[in-house]
Amino acid sequence: MTAPGPPVPPPPVSLAALGARYAGLVGAVLLAVAGYLGGALPDAPLGVTPASIWRAPDGPATLTCWLIGTVMLVGAWWSLRDGAPSTRWAYVTAGLWALPLLVAPPLGSRDVYSYACQGWTYAHGVDPYTVGVAAAGCPWLDTVAPIWRDTPAPYGPVFMLLAALAVGLGGGLTGTIVALRVIAVAGLLLAALCLPALARAAGVPARRAVWLALAGPLVGVHLVAGAHNDSVMLGLLLCGLLVVVRRPGRPAALLLAGALLGLAVTVKASAVVVVPFAVLAGMPDQYTVRVLLRHGGWLAGGLLAALLVTSAVSGLGFGWVGGLTHSGDSEQWTSPPTAVGFVVDYAGALVGRDPQAVPVVRAVALLLLIGVLVVLWWRAWQTLRGSNDARRVARAEVAEVDEARVDVARVEVARVAVARSRVALHGAALALVATVVLSPVFHPWYATWPLALLALTAARTTWFVLPAAAAAFLALPDGTNLARVSKAPGALAMTALLLTVLVRALLAARRRHR
Repeated sequence: MTAPGPPVPPPPVSLAALGARYAGLVGAVLLAVAGYLGGALPDAPLGVTPASIWRAPDGPATLTCWLIGTVMLVGAWWSLRDGAPSTRWAYVTAGLWALPLLVAPPLGSRDVYSYACQGWTYAHGVDPYTVGVAAAGCPWLDTVAPIWRDTPAPYGPVFMLLAALAVGLGGGLTGTIVALRVIAVAGLLLAALCLPALARAAGVPARRAVWLALAGPLVGVHLVAGAHNDSVMLGLLLCGLLVVVRRPGRPAALLLAGALLGLAVTVKASAVVVVPFAVLAGMPDQYTVRVLLRHGGWLAGGLLAALLVTSAVSGLGFGWVGGLTHSGDSEQWTSPPTAVGFVVDYAGALVGRDPQAVPVVRAVALLLLIGVLVVLWWRAWQTLRGSNDARRVARAEVAEVDEARVDVARVEVARVAVARSRVALHGAALALVATVVLSPVFHPWYATWPLALLALTAARTTWFVLPAAAAAFLALPDGTNLARVSKAPGALAMTALLLTVLVRALLAARRRHR
């Protein structure tokens, strides 16, 4: 027997990759500087515009650091969109970029102050789903954006428990913000732990999945510096999907996965669209209705148990469901349905009418979303049902005595398993894309939801990396949303883009059916 040789050293890292690493690091440092000069600080003025920011004493430096830093961070991430040199290299680089933002003031949004006040409200015995933070008497009310001072919390009981924990641990406002950031980073670390195994299950290079999901500018600015609870949702979501992918068909694993997905839903309800696809990922053998109901029942049981237990433990019941109706109070053209509603209103104004189209278009979009989700799930189900015959033949050949055939059959069984995982996970990714596109509101950090799963499943990257890169430029350091000051041109541009995409999709479908 030949003795094993020395370990093969990893290939050298290219100068282009090293340049991207340190360009991104410089960009992250510049963004942190912009945060200290004019970020979402507790005493920062509210209701400002880009022009008023520029006229402030540190305004030019703030905006210059923000623009150059964002360009460098986006450019560095974009340059390696096909994959970092290695998985470890991707982890190290993403960590390096996160360090300056970890110690920066809140960036890109003031939502973390809303979290703090909602946690304070709950910690002081007031129901955050019936009483706004202003009426509750939060001592940090002046830091909260005016639009969210009188609205109930739109988050589930798990996040209310975490926010109250942050208030208890932090004491004052600064300590609470630090604790909320630690919670957000913990969610990212959980997601980071799950990514390589999910990438292997889906047959995608882990170095690409980790890079796209963790190194993006939206992650550093909004999930780390902004401490958005989306990171907690994503961590629980990926963990639940990993359990079903690694242990399909096992009741205990399906119960655990359902519980993890239920916890994700009780952070942000948007996670619920992934659940039907998780059921598909948890089916190990034949794709029949009987098997679907059996395995789906176990997963649904775990999810319902998580919902019931967290609602009971928090003492808040299901009041959080009603709070979801207020998440659309903000109107911005970055939501395609809202943009179309704006354009209809503008057209009506030209002829002396006031159609009030935004709520109507939003309602139609939500109905369309339900239809799209059903179609996506049905397509994934039909694709997986088509693998029944291939799986049956491969397993039969494994039973043969011919070693050569057995080896080939085992490879085929493994290939079918990878295809199963990839189909289910990609369906979940597209479901999140549809949710983001057709929701009444879009904020830049919402793009991180589908980004994590598309990084695991998509064959091509440009179509989803480009919008995520563009979204990084929507919010100024202090949380000023540029969509608010570009309402008319933004709505027209978004509607034109939407029409272009629809026309191209219809033409492509027509060519396929010829």
